[in-house]
Parts: sequence; structure tokens; C-alpha cells
Amino acid sequence: MFDAVEGLVAEHGELEGRLGAPETHADARLSKKLNTRYSELSAIIGVYRDWLTFGEDIEAARELAAEDEAFADEVDALVVRRNEAEEKLRRLLVPRDPSDDKDAILEVKSGEGGEESALFAGDLLRMYSRYAEQLGWKVEILDANESDLGGYKSVTVAIKAKGTPEPGQAPYALLKFEGGVHRVQRVPATESQGRIHTSAAGVLVMPEAEQVDVVVDENDLRIDVFRSSGPGGQSVNTTDSAVRITHIPTGTVVSCQNEKSQLQNKEQAMRILRARLLAAAEEAAAAEAGDARRSQVRTVDRSERIRTYNFPENRISDHRTGYKSYNLDQVLNGDLAPIIASCVDADLESRLAALDT
Repeated sequence: MFDAVEGLVAEHGELEGRLGAPETHADARLSKKLNTRYSELSAIIGVYRDWLTFGEDIEAARELAAEDEAFADEVDALVVRRNEAEEKLRRLLVPRDPSDDKDAILEVKSGEGGEESALFAGDLLRMYSRYAEQLGWKVEILDANESDLGGYKSVTVAIKAKGTPEPGQAPYALLKFEGGVHRVQRVPATESQGRIHTSAAGVLVMPEAEQVDVVVDENDLRIDVFRSSGPGGQSVNTTDSAVRITHIPTGTVVSCQNEKSQLQNKEQAMRILRARLLAAAEEAAAAEAGDARRSQVRTVDRSERIRTYNFPENRISDHRTGYKSYNLDQVLNGDLAPIIASCVDADLESRLAALDT
């Protein structure tokens, strides 16, 4: 595997030259793409050089140890450090999801449980918003369908990083593990007898697609306009500002009514449509390559849960990784990092295992 690093060193040098060229910085999208790749390669090459240096130091220490046994311990310590660098390099060389450097579009939908599920969908949105805030990310609501009690029947947000994130630290790279069905156990606000109910909400996470990532032919779209409904300002229910876009070749339907103007709603709907088409294309490519990645949300049903939020016990459990903690209140306040880290580690281990087979 390490033989491939020499090619990466050459690519790193080439990128360094391109990033120094004025024409590169004249194209913001190209500059961001090259900077992301340069940062990723810099991390790999730094560890690779450490690994090579430890190897040279071990040889020198062994020569000294042959003359003086006092250097034997130094050899052992250097071997340990070289093995650590080797394992770190091995992990860095694992093929990554090509969308891991992208921002994310995240959808939360209420499911089984009625109003309680909609309230829980609102709790999830607040959890992700506070997690994003801790990381300095921006959260922008693209579309929302509120429930009568202030929850969400469905809500779609864009989550964007500022600047160029470190490899593996972009919104999609971390939040993609949130896709699936989230189950909650608690006494609903609408429950007068104090009984614990179980309901569920579904989360779908997609990489935000640039226009260059997904080319959409306007002739493939059917665009309908209709009157907005639900909470809003004076313009709601007075103009046909809401937009529904159907991508005819795939049957994908996206609607947006959150903005006051028809043009703004169309732009937001197109962002969601591009993200869905990119996610579908990546899933199809992964399936063709024999990847075992599964669809994040098939149905918002309690039987396909990835995580359970147990309010009476203040417990949160991730059913994929076995992660469990008793700080549910803190997690809902944005303390998601340990849970996501357990998912990142499990994903990496599975990728490493695949390389070894």
C-alpha cells in the first residue's frame, strides 16, 4: 500500500505549483478543490516522512546498540513509534468517500407518532444546529413544514463549513452517519396520563452538489407553483410562491415554500434536487462496485432504527456501533462529537478490513 505514496508525493508537488498560480485563485471553486486535496495529501506525506525517518533512526540505533547495549531500549522505543506511524499512515491511505469534502443537506421528517414525532423532529434539528454552531458551521433552513405544536412534519437545512475544513472534518463527512431512523422514548407533551410513548423521526443526509457535480437539463423538469401554507408572514396564502419541481427521468419530486418569492423557492428546491440526484448517483455507483452501503432512510418506521433516545433513563444508544451514554440532555444540546466519532471509527475499521481481504 505504501508504494502508492511516491505518486502522492509527486501529486502534492504539482498541486503546490498550481496553488501558487494567480489563475487558480481567480476560480474560487477550483481553488477550494485544490486546497482540500493539498491538505489531505500534506497529512499523508507528513506521516510518511515520519515513518521513513523512524526507519533510518532504528538502523542507526541498532548499529550503536551493537557496540553499546545501553542503546537497546532506544531501538525498542523507535520501533514502537514507527509501528504507530505505520498504522496511522495505513488509515490515511484508506480510500475515502469522494463527497467527504462537501457541505451537507440534511432532511428531518416526522414519522410514526404524530405530533410527538414532529416535536422530536424539532429536537433533532435543534441538536444538529447546536452541534454545527460548536464547529463554526452555518445552518440555513431551505424548506420547513411546521406542525401545530411547533415541531416539524419535515424540515430541510443546508449545513456549510467556513473556509476549507481539515480532511474528514467537512459537514458531510461527519453528518452522513446521522442518516437513518431515530427512535425516541418519553412522555409526550400531549400525554395526560404520564405514559411513556415510542415514536420515530427519519434523517436523510446528502452531500450538497455544486452545479458542476450534477448537470440538470431544464427540459427534464416539470415546475408547478402553488400557494404556500402554514406559519409565515403576510405573503403566505396570498401568492403562488411555493414551487414543486419534478425531475421527469428519475421521478424525483422536490417542493419548497419557505421563501417569500417564487424565484427564491425555485433556487432552494434546485439545491435540494441536485443533492438528491448526486446522492442517488453515488449510491448506484457504490452498488455497482459491490459496496455494501445501504440507503440511509427507506421508511420512517421504528423497525429500522439506528439510534434510541431514552428520556426516562437520560440514555442514548447507537445500535450500529454499540455506543451508549447517559447524557442525553447534553447530546440534544449539541454534544454529538463522541457518538459521531464512534461511527467514524467503525466505518474506518470496516474499510481497513475490506482492504485486508
